[in-house]
Amino acid sequence: MELTLVKVFLPTALAFLVGVAITPLVSHYLYKYKAWKKKSGKGNGYGGGATPIFDRLHVTRDTNTPRLGGIVIWGSVLLTILLIAYLPLIFPTLEGLNYLSRSQTWLPLFALCIGAFVGFIDDLLTIRGSGKHFAGGLPLSQRLLVVGVTAIIAGLWFYLKLDVDSVSLLGWGELWLGYWFVPFFVFVAICVYMSSVIDGLDGLSGGVFLFIFAAYSAIALLQGQNDIAAFCATVVGGILAFLWFNIPPARFYMSETGIVALTLCLTMVAFMTDTLGEGKGVSVLPIVGFLLVATVVANTAQILSKKILGRKLLLIAPLHHHFEALGWPAYKVTMRYWVLGFIFAVIGVLLVI
Repeated sequence: MELTLVKVFLPTALAFLVGVAITPLVSHYLYKYKAWKKKSGKGNGYGGGATPIFDRLHVTRDTNTPRLGGIVIWGSVLLTILLIAYLPLIFPTLEGLNYLSRSQTWLPLFALCIGAFVGFIDDLLTIRGSGKHFAGGLPLSQRLLVVGVTAIIAGLWFYLKLDVDSVSLLGWGELWLGYWFVPFFVFVAICVYMSSVIDGLDGLSGGVFLFIFAAYSAIALLQGQNDIAAFCATVVGGILAFLWFNIPPARFYMSETGIVALTLCLTMVAFMTDTLGEGKGVSVLPIVGFLLVATVVANTAQILSKKILGRKLLLIAPLHHHFEALGWPAYKVTMRYWVLGFIFAVIGVLLVI
């Protein structure tokens, strides 16, 4: 048990230290090459219309603060995993701490890397892109295509290689999906990715995802999936390092390279801790990630209301910006999201015990 706890908690501290150590170098190049948007605001929202309230709220935020801060998160995670994986070559007694395994961590790590790469390209195009196609980054359709293809590959891996064709339901046992498991996997992945719009205020998305991955680390540990628990704990450490520099005033923003990596990775972790681990990882996802669900539902309701009823339900979407428009200071929105994130994470963990 002591070795297990060290295996889970050591990566958190190590990833935090690695993240803090690499941040000066990351910051240096982000500021050197002025890796920020050249014009504040969105210009056009998801419905294709203007976003005057958002543009007014963010008139001084979006420029002069670099994007690509998510490099600190996935960079510290990758370096920590590699360090712990190869350190036993020098110190054989540390072999028990290695959690890079095909059965538990390859898929989440694969998703993290794919998301980081796609998000990185999107951020570069947002910063440097020109022309009507790429001035605002990759089109949503192209990002959804990457997420969908990645989810199809992962879903087929679960279905064909790991013989997973069901999900667990809280209090109801297993729901057998058969070959519909793959479309369901893709649906969940896209829904989780759509929640990435929660990345909009200093420290907001970092704090929310910190509690989500901490909850899944605890869930995996309770289910005996120690490698996944250690992996999620590593992500927590990387997020903590990012938050150290993202607390207002932010040194940089997480942006797409961080948020796409986290959302894709979260989907893999949820399914890895479900029937494969004799748990309920997918069922508790809407609970542990309630703030993500609320963000997607509010966005969807806003778009449908504008299209069907011709009026807005919220002053502005996503939901956290609605609270801003009501007059809440950004730090108050962030801190309250953190509090709620912790509460829902605890509830989710309790439900699987």
